Amino acid sequence: MISSSVTRPAQPPKTSAPGTLAIVPFVSVDNMMRLVLAIGVERFLVELAGYIEEDFKRWPLFDKTPRVASHSLEGVIELMPTSDGSLYGFKYVNGHPKNTRDGRQTVTAFGVLSDVGSGYPMLLSEMTILTALRTAATSAVAAKYLAPQDACCMALIGNGAQSEFQALAFRALLGTDKLRLYDIDLAASQRCAANLAGLGFDITICGSVQEAVEGAQIITTVTADKQYATILTDNMVGSGVHINAVGGDCPGKTELHRDILLRSGIFVEYTPQTRIEGEIQQLDADHPVTELWQVIADQAPGRTSAQQITLFDSVGFATEDFSALRYIRDQLAATGLYSELDLIADPDEPRDLFGMLLRMQGNIAAH
Repeated sequence: MISSSVTRPAQPPKTSAPGTLAIVPFVSVDNMMRLVLAIGVERFLVELAGYIEEDFKRWPLFDKTPRVASHSLEGVIELMPTSDGSLYGFKYVNGHPKNTRDGRQTVTAFGVLSDVGSGYPMLLSEMTILTALRTAATSAVAAKYLAPQDACCMALIGNGAQSEFQALAFRALLGTDKLRLYDIDLAASQRCAANLAGLGFDITICGSVQEAVEGAQIITTVTADKQYATILTDNMVGSGVHINAVGGDCPGKTELHRDILLRSGIFVEYTPQTRIEGEIQQLDADHPVTELWQVIADQAPGRTSAQQITLFDSVGFATEDFSALRYIRDQLAATGLYSELDLIADPDEPRDLFGMLLRMQGNIAAH
């Protein structure tokens, strides 16, 4: 049960003291929103980006596997696990593009961070909001190494739930403050513009993808339909741009024309997963790509010329969620923005689990 669902005075999360091993800190949607607002959205994105970048630099330490996915005609449900040897993290996440027709989110998620030494969970958190933040932060981290120098204008194609986070992350990390918005649903672009109004952006709502990409040094595609799509055609992409392809993230779901890929320097998170899910599923299995961690760790070049087209083929990887959970856990002691969840059956005598049940029976009878 949840013994408290309100904000409490700041104190360290109870994770290992005698008598408290059963209690796991839980960050609800309400407390996640309070946490983001208490820190400030852009500061949160910058600090989260720092954790993501730090974990990319120690990439060889992590267990890595393509996410475990269960696909259906309606969408996908996935588990995304990883460990650095000391901590273990996983995220449950779905992707159901048709959900919006029923008033539901396309993507929902929650995650767990655990101690490898004991196997005990240390944190349970909502990750629907947190995934939006970590996706945007990861995009901006990649753009730090791949985007044209002093890029100030971004085309944002697809103005759904992820769009404002992308805009804020790019502004916070790169200073990109000019936005050219396009969505097949004009109301989505209008809502995005309204949400960002007063935050210092120069925003233009465009009538087509072609119009949106004109003059943009960065092109972010973040559409939701689970299908092979051609959001960007080859003629729309000139030399020197950086493409942040976010929407293509499962088998059979892409956003870019194949010819764009053939003209681009392609950067990915984890190649075996991106070959299955990313834009590069359109290419031969041996088509050369560079993993982002190699660039961040200075083991491979990023952008090599002002004329190069760079493409971050982003599908999302478990280390980014691990970084996000680490960041959240580190904010709990100072903020107290969590609840205590009675999650672990932890009898006084570890081998006497049935005795614990009998004692509860006695307590119930006594009352």
